[in-house]
Amino acid sequence: MAERTWSFSQAFRSIFSGPAIITEETWDDLEAALITADFGPDVSEELLDSLRADVERHRVTEVKEMRGMLRDAVEERLAAYDPTLRLTDRPAVILVVGVNGVGKTTTIGKFANYLKAFDKKIVVGAADTFRAAAVEQLGTWAERAGVDIVKPQQHGQDPAAVAFQTVQRAIEGGYDIAIIDTAGRLQTKGGLMDELGKVRRVIEKQAPVAEVLLVLDATTGQNGLAQAEAFIEHAGVTGLVLTKLDGSAKGGFVLAVQQRTGLPIKLVGQGEGIGDLTGFTPHVFAQQLVG
Repeated sequence: MAERTWSFSQAFRSIFSGPAIITEETWDDLEAALITADFGPDVSEELLDSLRADVERHRVTEVKEMRGMLRDAVEERLAAYDPTLRLTDRPAVILVVGVNGVGKTTTIGKFANYLKAFDKKIVVGAADTFRAAAVEQLGTWAERAGVDIVKPQQHGQDPAAVAFQTVQRAIEGGYDIAIIDTAGRLQTKGGLMDELGKVRRVIEKQAPVAEVLLVLDATTGQNGLAQAEAFIEHAGVTGLVLTKLDGSAKGGFVLAVQQRTGLPIKLVGQGEGIGDLTGFTPHVFAQQLVG
């Protein structure tokens, strides 16, 4: 499949299209660009310290060489986390979690569409039964993606029951993959995590859970991550999906969130279209980010 082209901060472009020789102003501009691109202060400082040391050690004086070194450093850090989706089980059961408002339900539709390009037979489960709108929305996206869906039989049905029925359908129907939507908010965080734990236990009576993917809104940056920390701590998350990763200069958040959580980015979404979700490739991402 074709790689997505990202359009990030023009700050990097201005640095690397400016004066040819590295000056102290170059370093100041680079630090500002890293912060603007939402690498965060810690990652920005680590990158700058490492890059300064390499530039001095190799006696680099030209900005274009420095640019290549920065790109390699970003790629090396991104590649420290394996973005491979674990889909070898039949069916491969995927739980999708995250706070409401991050694009979780629409991401499932896009994810199903992405997997269909690999000739996978897919069923999705609308287990966010506390929000009727979520069930309707997932039904619309499932139809657009051309995949089957298991819906609750009545409003407010036990989410674990819908998850169970989805996996049961996947096993009996010979599906490759079952993707299950989950609630993003209950009255208390503890209640929500208990509910997710119940969903998982019910699923695992029939099949192992292959992936638990946490959806994060890239435009909210560090604040969005703070909101999702309960999922990371309690939901057994195996990978991250970043949505709304568009031209908003938030590209550095990809590296920052991996380092902060210790979890790999597995999928990235840009735009609102059904084809606007792709797998994550560190090499391509670093090239698009730094140039």
